[in-house]
Amino acid sequence: MGKSTNGNRDWTQMYGIYGMEQWQTLIFLLCQAMLFSVLSVFYLLYFDLVCNFFERIFSGGGGTARFAAGITGSVTALSALCLFFAAANFFYSSVPLHFDMAQRIVSAVHDWSSVKLALDLGCCGRGILLNAVATQLKKEGSSGRVVGLDRSKRTTLSTLRAAKMEGVGEYVTCREGDARRLPFPDNYFDVVVSGVFVHTVGREYGARTAEAAAERMRAVAELVRVMKPGGVGVVWDLLHVPEYVLRLQELKMEDVRVSERVTAFMVSSHIVSFRKPSQHVHGPAEVRLDWRLC
Repeated sequence: MGKSTNGNRDWTQMYGIYGMEQWQTLIFLLCQAMLFSVLSVFYLLYFDLVCNFFERIFSGGGGTARFAAGITGSVTALSALCLFFAAANFFYSSVPLHFDMAQRIVSAVHDWSSVKLALDLGCCGRGILLNAVATQLKKEGSSGRVVGLDRSKRTTLSTLRAAKMEGVGEYVTCREGDARRLPFPDNYFDVVVSGVFVHTVGREYGARTAEAAAERMRAVAELVRVMKPGGVGVVWDLLHVPEYVLRLQELKMEDVRVSERVTAFMVSSHIVSFRKPSQHVHGPAEVRLDWRLC
């Protein structure tokens, strides 16, 4: 209890370092769950009273009223359970699952000894993935550095504080920027990673609009642009990974691998890894399902 599945990190320690983003969502889910729980208890304790209420609504007699009251109470209880489950999944996904997936992303890059520059696109979760990369560089005794890019200066400041608490502050640099117009030259990074970020690009156009999809594809293209030939990219994201795979095929990326499905924040997520060709490649790229990533 209280330990993550990867390593000996205590969950309370992890929450102490990284905190929790979007805690308002968790509070909302818990409040709704408790409200439905109270209603369920009310239905159980005052069932006859509820039946009398439904008898005034339905003219079909006591049988119809009791059936309606029973169905309503059952749905209310089931809703409470679903909301508690959603809150628990959100709470788990915010740090422990994020930490586990960061370890999987790091392990998808087979050779960190030659990495001089890495990029964490989005550095969401207060730098969990960023610090995992920095920790790996530190283990390798590397002189490399990892750059975290985020849209908010407030987020980058909290990320740097977390890096210092993890003892990898000297390996980490943070910059503000737009994922659709990365402030880096072509062929700059040996490794590019990202965790549950790309799906947020273009959100101002609506989550499921053509404009938002185009903005996400622009971010994927930028991610590829700043990678060195032979460089490795690993992206963990929600919902839209099939779109990324198609875009990577169009960009002639090699060794494209997609992990099995992982439920995060109550939706489907996958890790996709790929390698930028050392030279221009003709023909479609191959996509493989690689369960070893999970």
